[in-house]
Amino acid sequence: MRVLISSTYFYPYSSGLSVYALRLAEGLAERGHEVVVLTSQFKDDLEKLETYGKVKIVRVPVMARLSKGVLMPALNKIARQWIDWAEVVNLHLPQFESILLSKIAKDFGRPVLVTYHCDLVSSSGGMVDRLAVKVTNAIGKKVLKDANMIVQNSLDYAENSPVLRQFLEKVVEVPTPVKVKTVSSERIDAFRQKFGIKKSEKVIGLAGRVAAEKGYEYLAMALPAILEAYPEARVVHAGAWKSVLGEQAYQAQVEGYIQPFGQKWTSLDYLSDEDFETFFAACAVLMFSSLNATESFGIVQIEAMTQGTPVVASDLPGVRQPVLQTGLGKIIPIKDPSAIARAVIEIFKEGDLARFVPAEYLEKFQQMVVTRHYEELFALLLNDD
Repeated sequence: MRVLISSTYFYPYSSGLSVYALRLAEGLAERGHEVVVLTSQFKDDLEKLETYGKVKIVRVPVMARLSKGVLMPALNKIARQWIDWAEVVNLHLPQFESILLSKIAKDFGRPVLVTYHCDLVSSSGGMVDRLAVKVTNAIGKKVLKDANMIVQNSLDYAENSPVLRQFLEKVVEVPTPVKVKTVSSERIDAFRQKFGIKKSEKVIGLAGRVAAEKGYEYLAMALPAILEAYPEARVVHAGAWKSVLGEQAYQAQVEGYIQPFGQKWTSLDYLSDEDFETFFAACAVLMFSSLNATESFGIVQIEAMTQGTPVVASDLPGVRQPVLQTGLGKIIPIKDPSAIARAVIEIFKEGDLARFVPAEYLEKFQQMVVTRHYEELFALLLNDD
């Protein structure tokens, strides 16, 4: 079938939403479907048309930005061309431009499946940020109302979302896609040597871009108590650290918190897929201290669990599910440095007993398993027509 996927940001941008969309696009293309991704040309040096593997990427020039949202005057004309081509449209929300795409799909009689990643929550408190959140959430509600079907990572999140719980009759739970495998001890040793991580060090891992909803500052507040109990502990971050769109102020705030720790808190910046996979195996624990509904699940939790690495996760709808369903790690209240310290110290005390691979649980997250699930949902929508 011909599938049009739309996401405001897409490869080479890296976030939970963009990685999800990429893995789905690759999976569908690998299964023999024609896949086009409609996205923004968020950097001027990106090609407007690019073939990435078997996926065609169509990027629309950006005229202006509203917080993390983008304004693309050429979108209407370009979107009409590709929605007319498509048999089914998959919109990844939050997405400022989704209201236009939804209307065009309706005009052409194309079924719309919305993959709803998360609610938007204003983190900076600035007027522009609050306005952007308010407008995008209002757009999201309209798009969800008109959608034929809605996918979310977990019903836990959907039932607790002030937006999604209005449309529960349309919501289908589909796991977030991953494509990782358990790595060898030789690869772990080589990774440690490459990045100067001693075997005796207990690594607290952070994964993903720097963003205000991640709650890194609360780990910084917890670190003195952790280091007092385990001086060999250190924090290692993997992911974009500098120049994350819209997060410069938060980055500066975090850097102020971690400056006293010196080499006890380091960033490896953006890693290759292979190194990122091995990073999770090199961690003694993965910290996922998210603060609000902007986080709905956390792909990195599944990637860590694939390596047997326990996770300390916030007690948030959706986010808490991997630990609750596997027992691999600890659940903590949000914004609680003392709870973070206790959870990390308890996991360190358990040592290797804290590590295991919940293989049966993880199977449903495999990229091609998720892809086939989407295929079935697309087929249902097309048969309904």
